[in-house]
This record gives sequence, structure tokens and C-alpha cells, in this order.
Amino acid sequence: MDVDSKVGAYLQTQQREAPAELAHFFTEFEDLYERKIWHQLTKLVETFINIPEAAPFRIGIYNEFVRDWQKYMNKVKLVLFALAAARQFDSISAAAEFMEKIAKEVDQPESQEAHALALLESAHFRLLLNDLDSTRDTLEKCQRMVESFATVDPVIYASFYRVCADYYKAKASFGQYYKNALLLLACIDIQELTVEDRVQRAYDLSIAALLSDTIYNFGDLLSHPIIDALKGTEHEWMVALLLAFNAGDIGKFESLTGSLHAQPLLAQQESFLQQKIRLMALIESMFKRQGTGARTIPFGVVSAETKMPVNEIEHLVMKALSLGLIRGGIDQVGQQITVQWVQPRYLGKDQIKNLMDRLVQWEGRVIETAQQMSQTTPELFA
Repeated sequence: MDVDSKVGAYLQTQQREAPAELAHFFTEFEDLYERKIWHQLTKLVETFINIPEAAPFRIGIYNEFVRDWQKYMNKVKLVLFALAAARQFDSISAAAEFMEKIAKEVDQPESQEAHALALLESAHFRLLLNDLDSTRDTLEKCQRMVESFATVDPVIYASFYRVCADYYKAKASFGQYYKNALLLLACIDIQELTVEDRVQRAYDLSIAALLSDTIYNFGDLLSHPIIDALKGTEHEWMVALLLAFNAGDIGKFESLTGSLHAQPLLAQQESFLQQKIRLMALIESMFKRQGTGARTIPFGVVSAETKMPVNEIEHLVMKALSLGLIRGGIDQVGQQITVQWVQPRYLGKDQIKNLMDRLVQWEGRVIETAQQMSQTTPELFA
């Protein structure tokens, strides 16, 4: 087959005008197009548009080349190529309208995944325009679509969770942002993100973990490689702050208040953070005592470990009980707490050492009990 004259003219022009490191792509495009090797051509275009230096060519590649043979390609890839072009538009509004047009084009029974992806990406542009209502409606529609699919391409999940996360960030819904941002990271290779994107995502996740009134276990974040993005940056203190909260370390928290005050969002919520660190200290106090036989703890001991007045301990414990962080009861007359269960924790090195010490103590008690039994009832051990 001869190359279409319009397509051929475009490819030959780009061969001449493109930088040397990109020019060979247009020669290969022409060869594969002429031989109708659509799958390999799709893969090569995907490689090309993901090269940062190829950004100025993305709109032209889509309009002048891809659209000519789009009926032969995977429609999810088509939407991704269109998205790469839309991100080069000067106008966010124009990009949103462009992706809405693409969504209509792929709205066919056999390409509903691509339709959902195009809708999600158009919603993301709408979100950038602060159109929260439209974004919410699209997310609800796409959630129903995705749940109905027998199988889902990971790129669809990634798009869904990214738009959800950014929507909840705009709404300052910290718990929902945290959940969806972590689900997004499970769908992608974080090494494919730019350094700036990794730092921003880790920073946003840290803020969300600290300010959410439903998150009291930071294990998912502290154990995720994304947190390493903050090391060596101006936000490295956030890692220390998360570790302080995770360990219920009030002293460490207080030593970081200077950095905390430099972050307006955290500074505005300092009273909430003061309560949260004391709840974390309470959980840590209860956790350290599990397995030691000390299930009943006086208010005075909790007061010392949480640095709160004794007359405020009952309210603190009631808060922990209502949040499901611990299970147990309060003896108001005896001024003591009985703990039956503590929320599972992410353990740092010091906490793991503490757990190891408790296991050693437990082993010692087992051996001691066995020895006592062998002495009092030797016939059982004969």
C-alpha cells in the first residue's frame, strides 16, 4: 500500500524538522504504516509520545497521523494518545472539551473501557477548572462502569484513583484522599513519576495522614517507597513527624513544632494534632503492656505518658474507644482503664525491639511455669 499523501507529507516533513534523536521515529512510522503493522506501530507511537523531548510533536502526531488509522488500534491506547495531545493545549477548557469529544467517539459497546478512561480524563481537566460538581458526577458514573467490567486495564484504575484523589484533595477530605492516593500508587510504577511528582504525592499523603480524623495507623504510608521521596528535601522533617505520631512520641512531636508552624495547614490544625498525638501515645502505652499481664492501667500512669491532666484522661480514653483504637472499659470509681484489644500497629525498630523483649519475657514466664508444675506434680512429667 502506498502511504496516504497527506500522512506521507506530514511524516517526511517531521523527518526533516525533528531533532536528530527523534527523526528516526518518523521514518519507522512511515515504514510500519505502509506495511499495515498496526500493533507494532501503536507500540512505537506510545514509546515516542512518552519521550519528554517529543512533547511539542504530540498534538501533530495525534491529529495528522494517529487519527488516520485509529480504527485499527486498541481504543484505550487511542485515548492515551489523545490525552498526551490534550495535555499540550494552552487552554484547560479546550483540553476538557477535546477529551469529552474523544469520549463520545469511543462510546461503543466494544470500547467501554476507553470510554470510561476518556470520561475520567475529561473530568480531571474539569477539576483543574474547579468544577467540582461535574467531576463528582463523572466519578460516580465511572465507578459504576468500572464495577461492571469483567476485567479492567490497570491504566483505568490508575486514572480513576488519581482523579478521585485529586477531587478529595480539592475538597480537603483527608481520609478519602489518603485512601485513593495509596490505591493509585498500587496501580502504577512510582519510578515512572517525575521526582517533583513523587515529592508532591508523598507530601500530600503525609499531610492527609496527619490531618485525617480517621487515620491512626500510618503503616501503609511509612512502609511505602513513596515516603523516601521526601528524604533530602525541605520536607524531610515530615517523615520524622510521621514517625513521632506512629510511636506516640510527644517529646519528638514537640521538638518539631517549629517546622510544623511553618506549614500553614498544619499550624491551623495544631489543637487537633495535639489531641491526635496524645491518642497515639495512649495507643502506644496500651500496646506496650499487651502480653505483660498488665491489662488494668491507672489514670495516673496514662496521665504521665500522655502528658495530660488526670481529669482529662477519661475523655481521652472515651475518644479512643469511640474511634475503635482500643477495646475495653473505664472504671470511674477506681480511676483505671481495662484494655482488651489495641489496634494493630506499624512497628518501627524501637517498637520491634520492645516486642522482642516482651516475647523473651513471655518465654521466661512459660519456662518458669513449666518448672513449677514439674516440681509440684512430677508424676505428670515422668
